[in-house]
Amino acid sequence: MTDPTSRAYAEQLDATDALASYRGRFEIPDDSVIYLDGNSLGRLPAATADRVAQVVHGQWGDRLIRSWGEGWMDLPLQVGDRLGAALLGARPGETLVCDTVTVNAFKALHAALDLRPGRSTIVAHRGEFPTDRYVASEVARQRGGSVRWIGPMDPGATQVEPVSAGEVAGALNDDVGVVLLSVVDYRSAAIADVAGITRAAHAIGALVIWDCSHAAGSIPLDLPALDADLAIGCSYKYLNGGPGAPAWIWANETHHDEMRNPIPGWMGHSDVFAMGPEYSPAAGIRRFMTGTPSAVALAMVDCGVALLAEAGMGAVRAKGQQLTAYAVDLHGSWLEEYGVTLASPRDPERRGAHVTLAHPDSLALVQALSDRGVIPDFRHPDGIRLGLAPLTTRFTDVFDGLNALRTLLCALA
Repeated sequence: MTDPTSRAYAEQLDATDALASYRGRFEIPDDSVIYLDGNSLGRLPAATADRVAQVVHGQWGDRLIRSWGEGWMDLPLQVGDRLGAALLGARPGETLVCDTVTVNAFKALHAALDLRPGRSTIVAHRGEFPTDRYVASEVARQRGGSVRWIGPMDPGATQVEPVSAGEVAGALNDDVGVVLLSVVDYRSAAIADVAGITRAAHAIGALVIWDCSHAAGSIPLDLPALDADLAIGCSYKYLNGGPGAPAWIWANETHHDEMRNPIPGWMGHSDVFAMGPEYSPAAGIRRFMTGTPSAVALAMVDCGVALLAEAGMGAVRAKGQQLTAYAVDLHGSWLEEYGVTLASPRDPERRGAHVTLAHPDSLALVQALSDRGVIPDFRHPDGIRLGLAPLTTRFTDVFDGLNALRTLLCALA
């Protein structure tokens, strides 16, 4: 079958999908629901409930506070190492699972500016995810500096093409201490020129913080090979860590001895139980710890990471490109005639694992699709975002979801 507009074509792709068996390792109580929002909240791994029960009953219920000395204290680093090795190309001791993306962005920005004394300017994109823009503005204010914005003047305007090194280089000077950008744009899925931007920033002595929230678990990363400085990301999207799961922070080991945490919590102390009068930072990435970690939440993240590590990011990336390419093909065959535009790069090498379609009535369309058991995502001002998580999304899901959208548009025409 060679006609991509035939459901038999999608069924054939599912039949030859090397990752098809992973869908059966997630809890999917209603197989008729077409879930196209895995880049907002990943599905629940089947192993997670048992793992949580073990932590709750076997550790908390039975061992009580003794569990802190029997492994809980080390979970942020242990899960961080597994996450870093599987998804970031990280070396041991560079990744920590803790706090939220917002808190980690705050910590990373202050730490980066501390590493570049005398510099007070942050470069960021106007279309960046709101929390990054808000935190960048506040950190700049606290440091007596400013944010130099790049990108379209209208923050609601989706930049379809990836952020380029030239675009960033035009905003750089010797007062820039740090550049904060996303690897994968949260709206368009455009992949920034990570290597080129990092080189451009380093050329003028600045550091770069990469937000990998829509990249980790969807595209392979090798942060040390890129000579990256710091990175942050969440674990409830492609990592399937659960709603409100703790985020993570990565720092190149070359910066560890000089890094400072602007939130010196007791868990980041060199001797957690010394209870001394002064703060003494722990060695390495652990100094970015703040308060008491959640053993339950960390166990949930660990389950999601384990599935991605087993599948391998090469296979995950390959299927993600296939899924998004199929969605783009169906858009061209079915949806363009109804005024739906593609708000993601056409080149699969230049986009992550989601596709955004734009239409003036996108909010109403997303709500109507949800009523019909098709769950995409609305993004202001006119985006219908299709999150195609490679471990759980079928090609028939893409077909059925876009066919449902075509049916709605046809009825409105």
